[in-house]
Amino acid sequence: MIKRLGVITSGGDSPGMNAALRAIVRTAIHHNVATFGFLQAYQGLIDNAYVELNSRSVSNIIQRGGTIIRSARCKAFKTPEGQAQAAANLTALEIDALMVIGGDGSLQGATKLAEHWPGQIIGLPGTIDNDLWGTDYTIGYFTALDTALHAIDKIRDTADAIDRVFLIEVMGRMAGFIAEGVGVSGGAEAILVPERPVDVDVLIQDMNQAKQKGKVSFIMIVAEGAYPGGASALAHLLEERSGVECKPCILGHVQRGGSPTALDRILASKLGAFAVEQALLGVSNVMAGIINNELVLTPMEQTWQNKKSLDPYLFKIQKILSQ
Repeated sequence: MIKRLGVITSGGDSPGMNAALRAIVRTAIHHNVATFGFLQAYQGLIDNAYVELNSRSVSNIIQRGGTIIRSARCKAFKTPEGQAQAAANLTALEIDALMVIGGDGSLQGATKLAEHWPGQIIGLPGTIDNDLWGTDYTIGYFTALDTALHAIDKIRDTADAIDRVFLIEVMGRMAGFIAEGVGVSGGAEAILVPERPVDVDVLIQDMNQAKQKGKVSFIMIVAEGAYPGGASALAHLLEERSGVECKPCILGHVQRGGSPTALDRILASKLGAFAVEQALLGVSNVMAGIINNELVLTPMEQTWQNKKSLDPYLFKIQKILSQ
């Protein structure tokens, strides 16, 4: 039976991390488990910087973006010495289990920590990219979609008014889930993702056909890793080759912030409570996720070793629905 639990929020922040933290703390308290939040993720483990969290510590945070225990990228933790120091601090504080809320890099860090520390480690998928294997959705993904979609809707108004092509760059260096989601929900004429090659000739042909059909705007959603140089470089090339004015718009880090949507709050709450319940059962080195609306556990290494696929049906209907 665990008595003391640690938690970190690691890597890029995502809306819903606070909701997950709240669920972890209050579920732990319900089971008479003390909870300690380490500040600035793995850096806090190395520096032994922590706060004990109680029910009031996590009051009024479910609606807040970011993370109250903050996050950071820690070079020192990438070394065996840093990992050993983090493990020593956890042992000295008598921590029995550690919750790691973050993306693939954060979960890879958790497996490195497990080589030095015998305690239980459970990951929670906290990333807007939605690219972790072992869960249909990650904490923050739904909010990032809504944030990008609001911007795209506004840009569409301008594109219609001035008869122009807009290339809207969304986050996704290695995965195109955000681009796919907002592309379909925003009625985009083209969706470019890292998983699929970009054919400039086909894009120009699509632009010309749209014009011939009487469309007065053309929106391309470009995942940041879909084309070398991103939306700006692609817009310049398309304009040079087609003679049509193409405007890039980079949404950037605005997609990470903001109050989490209801879906992200529900997902974070379920996964946070579930992770604590599983820790009480003694499980370790797994990530808590949700597949087909069922709470599941996936071995930590599989979450990044296996490749999560985009939805091919969304790409199929996008072409039909954007005509």
